[in-house]
Amino acid sequence: MSEKALVIVPTYNERDNIIRLIDAVLSQDRRLEVLVVDDGSPDGTGTLVAERSAGDSRVHLLSRPRKMGLGTAYVAGFKWALARDYEFVFEMDADFSHDPSHLPQFLASIAEADLVLGSRYREGKVTVVNWPMARLILSYGANIYARFVTGLALYDATGGFKCFRRRVLEAIDLDDVRSNGYAFQIEMSYRAWQLGFRIVEIPIVFVDRTEGESKMSKKIVREAIWMVWRLRWWGMTGRLSRAATEGRALPHSP
Repeated sequence: MSEKALVIVPTYNERDNIIRLIDAVLSQDRRLEVLVVDDGSPDGTGTLVAERSAGDSRVHLLSRPRKMGLGTAYVAGFKWALARDYEFVFEMDADFSHDPSHLPQFLASIAEADLVLGSRYREGKVTVVNWPMARLILSYGANIYARFVTGLALYDATGGFKCFRRRVLEAIDLDDVRSNGYAFQIEMSYRAWQLGFRIVEIPIVFVDRTEGESKMSKKIVREAIWMVWRLRWWGMTGRLSRAATEGRALPHSP
């Protein structure tokens, strides 16, 4: 394959991680580029990325004025990628919980799939390091709950290490996406599944962050609890298919 791939990394106060992460990502494959979507980080994350991008054509920065949420950051990144010539588009965290060394596995697997998910719970095997037991139980239980409610046959629907083919993002009406926290991961996979795209899970090792602070909150948990029921209803009523058809008729803005 010779297609370009873009790794989208949302950031808010990730100064201690971001340059090391960019270096690690770019070293994995010459096709990879990085887009940092920074939500006005007070710690100067955006400034560091801007300085790096000035001397490296594979590094890009999309600055937003304030903290606006994970889902909207990815949607902004997806639209940026669709306005350019990227065939593969990744989601990836900035805190090294997603190991850049897995990126070649994703690029190999996407050759036979439309969406590749990095799974922490594939076939019941837990590959999470340094999480407290309560957090692990919450995450594992959330995936069982999401699978039960939606019928989405994934071991790790809440995981955020992903690779989309361009055609998947083109088929989804990104302006219709409603989730903004970790439910966003479930919603994007569910929409792709409803549209008939092939989804593959590959095993990854997830290591909890060592720098910075977790973005998890009660609001994010509540959104995920209710969003899966909305997704099930939308799937039953054909709303997602209609939104996708209408969305394909609209131009994607950068």
